[in-house]
Amino acid sequence: MRHPLALAFVAAIAGIAGAADAAETYPTRTITMSVPYAPGGPLDTLARILTERMRVVLGQTIIIENVGGAGGSIGVGRVVRSPPDGYTIGAGNWGSHVANVAIYALPYDVLKDLDPVSLLPIEPNVIVARKGFPPNDLKDLIAWLKQNPDAATAGTSGVGGPSHMSAIFFAQQTGTRLRLVPYRGAGPALQDLVAGQTDLMLTGPSIVLPHLQSGAIKAYAVTAKTRVTATPDIPTTDEAGLPGFYFSAWTALWVPKGTPREIIAKLAGAVRDVLADPGLKPRLAALGIEIPPADMLGPEPLRAFHKAEIEKWVPIIRAAGTKGE
Repeated sequence: MRHPLALAFVAAIAGIAGAADAAETYPTRTITMSVPYAPGGPLDTLARILTERMRVVLGQTIIIENVGGAGGSIGVGRVVRSPPDGYTIGAGNWGSHVANVAIYALPYDVLKDLDPVSLLPIEPNVIVARKGFPPNDLKDLIAWLKQNPDAATAGTSGVGGPSHMSAIFFAQQTGTRLRLVPYRGAGPALQDLVAGQTDLMLTGPSIVLPHLQSGAIKAYAVTAKTRVTATPDIPTTDEAGLPGFYFSAWTALWVPKGTPREIIAKLAGAVRDVLADPGLKPRLAALGIEIPPADMLGPEPLRAFHKAEIEKWVPIIRAAGTKGE
């Protein structure tokens, strides 16, 4: 009869071998990419563009699961609780993985309970308004808001989301007051802006371009140092009269803590291959989305970048007094 310790050792070795085999053959079935916002927002749009190509690289179907609510924290929590087997990937952004740390009492730690995969493209915001909103340019907008405090409504993707925090920072920098209206994602918020139910929004160009081109809404400025390729007529905030006001939302992928390193390496490699596709860069550039440099891709660069972003922004957001619903 074998000693219990010997049996435990054999079982442990078998478990390690099984995990190694699983990582070697991964993926063998459909992968779920969880997006912590409602469909139609900037992160959802980017995730769908990337999964088109990632499924070819990985040889498996990747489905998008939208889990909105609480500024993305509900969706992130679902990823944290998922099995660490590589079949659940969490897409997230500055709002869901940085701002929420300051705003909500999260039941998880975004640095300790998730393993990083890779940084994804970065997107600035565009300051847009409903078609009939009176101000005609950014200077007029700021003057109008100062003369009419709390009169304008600004739709957001939810408390803590990029559109929410950029609206807060905009109001702070301009000395104006907005009535913020939270939604379960930028997509539903944009729908109400197009319908004239709200007045303003700061969100990514990837989802506003069709509405700008049709004349359903109008734009005041891009919150970046350079103009967006697809809409070269929209000035930057520097050019439009609000110098130095920049706000871009970075995005990234994570997996549940404990996912085998070999699987994380495969996913990170797939991201790198997709972002290196020469056909993708012009498509993203046309939407105002910037691909990070090669040395920023992969698990360890994301780990360091994420930690630095939390250290930078959490004190600022807490000082602003933003609270979760």
